Amino acid sequence: MADYPQLILKEGRERSLIGGHPWLFSGAVAKIKGHPEPGEIVLATTTEGQPLALGFYNTQSDIAFRMLTRDVAATVDQGFWQRQLRNAAALRDRIMASDATAFRVINAEGDGMPGLVVDRYGDYLVMVTSTAGMERRREAVIEALVDEYRPLGILERSDGPARKLEGLTDRTGWVWGEEAPESISIRENGLAFEVDIRTGQKTGFFLDQRDNRSQIGSLSHGLSVLNCFSYTGAFSVYAARGGAKRVVSVDSSEPANIAARHHLEMNGFSVEDHPVLKGDVFQYLRKTEESFDLIILDPPAFAKSRREVQHAARGYKDINLQAFRHLATGGMLATFSCSNAIDEALFEKIILGAARDAGKTLRLLKKLAAAPDHPTSLAHSEGRYLKGLLVSALP
Repeated sequence: MADYPQLILKEGRERSLIGGHPWLFSGAVAKIKGHPEPGEIVLATTTEGQPLALGFYNTQSDIAFRMLTRDVAATVDQGFWQRQLRNAAALRDRIMASDATAFRVINAEGDGMPGLVVDRYGDYLVMVTSTAGMERRREAVIEALVDEYRPLGILERSDGPARKLEGLTDRTGWVWGEEAPESISIRENGLAFEVDIRTGQKTGFFLDQRDNRSQIGSLSHGLSVLNCFSYTGAFSVYAARGGAKRVVSVDSSEPANIAARHHLEMNGFSVEDHPVLKGDVFQYLRKTEESFDLIILDPPAFAKSRREVQHAARGYKDINLQAFRHLATGGMLATFSCSNAIDEALFEKIILGAARDAGKTLRLLKKLAAAPDHPTSLAHSEGRYLKGLLVSALP
């Protein structure tokens, strides 16, 4: 058993860890035995000294402790990371379709590796580290990824506000093997897409929406569909394959629109029948006189932090209100938020408010979430950043 510094908790503050939540905030800490640096592994204990879990420690973050394992006798060495990766790989082997060539390999806390996200695109991996603990073990993780997946290359895209909160600077670039071509061809549920893992949104593609795209496709037969914030058109391609009579895609990025047209055509669909429009979605919905049987709202995160929640809530309400006004009688709306700071209850309240202002009565058809290759702890609601509702509106 390794001799780790100890994080002794205030009385009663162990309940969240015992209940399965993987985080402890700085206010839960009574004292520290030893002198751990940011990112070091510590042993969390009760006030009485009962061992609880091993995890990453960081004084520079409000989240002082991120749990790695309840096995307090474990040694967190190279073998530990290899076991974590093997466990994650075994789960994907069970849940992923055999023809899928792009999916999430590691989903941070959901796979017991807080601060590490790894996505696979064909023979290449894209990794993101966002915690000081994972930063300190970056080389060990890269070695374990190579051993487990034998990729041609690994690209790191470790940037964004989460790293700054941990006291880290951004780092991007190829960290192992050969560089990928400018675009990588992937297959998803029998459809083909091309992904730019260097500059595309997130790690190149919205892998978390895979099952929701399939759901939308199954509902689209004979319908007129509007895909807002369409990015490279994945929802549109699924809707077209599902038999939609017309799919209109709207996004403000012309490079994304060019990719969306290409994806429609490479899967055998006409851009004349399924137009892709450049424009601001808010303005488009205010100006168009067309109604749709099915509308998809998958905007970028309106709230990057708790401070932005009020402003974001207004944005979500406005865009959903405009969508309801263009929803045909009996039509369906698939609406999403990927803002971590907007929890599920608040999101539902926003959608209800928008429907009320539009004079609509909603029927909930299904709650939507990230695909199962993005697992989360049941006790860790913060990990479920993507939330969505499939609703039908009555006048």
